[in-house]
Amino acid sequence: MGKTRIEAFSDGVIAIIITIMVLELKVPHGASFSDLLTLTPVFISYVLSFAYVGIYWNNHHHLFHAVKEIHGSVLWANLHLLFWLSLIPFVTGWMGENHFSTAPIALYGVNLLLCAIAYAILVRTLTRHQHENRVLVEAIGTDRKGWLSMVLYLVGVALAFVHPWLGFAVYFLVACAWFIPDSRIEKQLKRS
Repeated sequence: MGKTRIEAFSDGVIAIIITIMVLELKVPHGASFSDLLTLTPVFISYVLSFAYVGIYWNNHHHLFHAVKEIHGSVLWANLHLLFWLSLIPFVTGWMGENHFSTAPIALYGVNLLLCAIAYAILVRTLTRHQHENRVLVEAIGTDRKGWLSMVLYLVGVALAFVHPWLGFAVYFLVACAWFIPDSRIEKQLKRS
């Protein structure tokens, strides 16, 4: 089965997710720069979420660039990932509107964890057919970075109940670790 439709559909959904997030940035009712300060929590949460959606889009692109063939199960695994990504605007808005309170920060981390699990399932579904997608299998390896990220999301959720900003800091650090695209796939493609 070809992969172009799944890539195009995913790109469209991700573009809509980003559009929904930016629409949550409401214009303040004032004409001074100080009026913008009221938007600080919303803007900070938007920036982090935009980075996360961008990271997923970038890695999704690399993932499918390395894939030669997909099967029907990949379509469902991809939809599973897109479902959890589509909730990012909701948890982002709740976190920003409530000025980084405990419950919104914790739920944000749970959503990030579920996105990471869905991405891992997608990778596993793609690599299950090892003959067709040998390059991807070799590039992903044991995926220590992905597993470590999931553990850190759990730590961030737990820390959110100690102090919300500790949880937020963990999510920020994980985003920083993934900000540079996953070079494992690019390196493996160059070798092949």
